[in-house]
Amino acid sequence: MSIVQRSRGLKVPLLGDSAKELIKPVVIKGLLLKERVQSGSVYAPLDDGFQQDPYPAYRALRAKDPVHWSELSRGWVFSRFEHVDAILRDHERFGSDERRAGGAAPEYKPPFPEGRSILVMDPPDHTRLRGLVARAFTPRAIAEMEPRIKQIVDDVLADVPDNESFDIMEKLAYPLPVRVIAEMLGVPAEDQDRFKDWSDRVARILEPTITSGEMSGAVAAAEELSDYFRGIIDLRRAAPQDDLISRLIAAEEDGEKLSMDEMLAMLRLLLAAGNETTTNLIGNGLLALLRHPDQLRRLQSDPSLMDGAIEELLRYDGPVQTDGRTVLEDMELEGKQLKRGQRAVLLIGSANRDARVFERPNALDITREGPAHVAFGRGIHHCIGAPLARMEGRIAFTALVEHFREIRLVSAKPRFKNSVVLRGLRSLPVTVER
Repeated sequence: MSIVQRSRGLKVPLLGDSAKELIKPVVIKGLLLKERVQSGSVYAPLDDGFQQDPYPAYRALRAKDPVHWSELSRGWVFSRFEHVDAILRDHERFGSDERRAGGAAPEYKPPFPEGRSILVMDPPDHTRLRGLVARAFTPRAIAEMEPRIKQIVDDVLADVPDNESFDIMEKLAYPLPVRVIAEMLGVPAEDQDRFKDWSDRVARILEPTITSGEMSGAVAAAEELSDYFRGIIDLRRAAPQDDLISRLIAAEEDGEKLSMDEMLAMLRLLLAAGNETTTNLIGNGLLALLRHPDQLRRLQSDPSLMDGAIEELLRYDGPVQTDGRTVLEDMELEGKQLKRGQRAVLLIGSANRDARVFERPNALDITREGPAHVAFGRGIHHCIGAPLARMEGRIAFTALVEHFREIRLVSAKPRFKNSVVLRGLRSLPVTVER
């Protein structure tokens, strides 16, 4: 009996023992061949070429089959902006909670003992939980972190040597968001290395490429993280402090408060998803600027363009490439028959490169004006941490252009991770001159 992991719309066999490893490529090849014969297009997110550069495949899907049945995902793949944008907004016909599709949807069992994340909730559960979290994760709480984030970034970059290769992912992009969210939560500095390890392992649960070993590691990390948070929560209940956990405990709306399980699920999400989003914004964004030196020079000469530059970097090669929903009612779309209970795979990265919406979509233009991207989603599930990610990105890129006169790539083709939902670099070696 095969083990299957579902991750926000993509369904693939878990990698594990040698038999599965041998069978998997043959099965995938057969599924993709069938898909190409049926539609003339193919969605092959597990292919290394796709993971290194998905944008040519996105372009082909938008042109040839914008509502595409994926044999591998066993769901409908949407690649055009109009469809992705509309589905993200439409929680009546496309749900995050697949249980709303009734018997047509496969049974979902949360991988963690505390239960479901807000990512897979719909109203009214989602409305209640998000409202409570928003009372703690306020614009003021985020703004108060700005001086500290600047200090962290400046301290890191001050130690970088001139004309010597170093990995800016390891030096800045990986540690920065973990330190920021840990400090917001009131986690002691001596525990932040453990936080990074937990975050990395838990974040893999978002990926359909997760192996059976990684799944075990993610569950173990989540349990360790939950035990750790329970201890802090108990301390904060007894003696509240000026931190995010204390505010989550105090948050109340219409007499409702967060349960312990809800708080643990939200803290895991803030740590794992928030960490990955900012890390990938910094890494992908810097690579884009280094590959477009005219845009980097423009930003160096006019830092007032920074806010617009962050939005363009999010559009051009954003940290989140894929989201998912469940079809909640039968419907016809672009001549295709969607059935209740089927998956909808939303290609966020493709939508942000749609020429029907964005002029010269494959060009990086930090002065771009016009429609907003969907890098942080739309509607009720718009990323609650988006303001923090934007601020961290703005501070990091401002510091980079202020600290360094020259930033150069060491490798012309840095490698991206083996991932589908999130898009981020394994490493980004650079040299700098002040």
